[in-house]
Amino acid sequence: MVRRPVAWVVAVVLFVEALGVAALNWFLGIVVDRQDMSLAGLDPNTMSISSKIGGIVFGLYYALCGLVALLVAVRNRPPAGLGRVLLVSAAVVHGLLAALVWGLVGWVAFVFMLVVLALIVLLLMTYDAPAEPADAVPPRGAGPDGEGPSGEGGADSPPVATPPAPTTP
Repeated sequence: MVRRPVAWVVAVVLFVEALGVAALNWFLGIVVDRQDMSLAGLDPNTMSISSKIGGIVFGLYYALCGLVALLVAVRNRPPAGLGRVLLVSAAVVHGLLAALVWGLVGWVAFVFMLVVLALIVLLLMTYDAPAEPADAVPPRGAGPDGEGPSGEGGADSPPVATPPAPTTP
C-alpha cells in the first residue's frame, strides 16, 4: 500500500516547511528591523514584529497540518473532521503559493509547491473508500453480516434459488 508512506512523507515535508517558513519570516523581520527604513510611511518596528508573528502563525499552521498527516500515518486511518479540513486548506494554500512563486521566485519553487500539493492530494485521495452503487442489494434472506436467517451460510453457502415464476393456464 502506498497510503502510509505517503502520509509519512507529507508529515515530514510539512514539518520541514513549517520550520522553513517560520525561520524565513523571522530572518526577514530581523532584516527589516536592522535596515531601519520605512516603507510607505510604515514603522519598521511594526513591520518587523508583524513579519515575525506571521512566520510563527504560518509555521504553527504547517506544523498542525504535519501533525494531522503524522496521525494519519500512525493510525492508518483517513483524516476526518478538522484534520481533513486542515489538509484540504493546506492543499489550497500550496496551489495558491505555487501560482505566486512561479513569477516571484522561479520554477524550482513552483515545482516544489506542486510536489507538496500533489502529495497532500494523494494523501487525501488514497484514503477515500470506493462508493457503493445505489442499486446494490444484499442477497435475499441475508442479514447484515451476509449470513442467512438461521445464522448459517455466508461466503461458503450456495446462493439462494429464486422460486419459479407463476404461470397462468
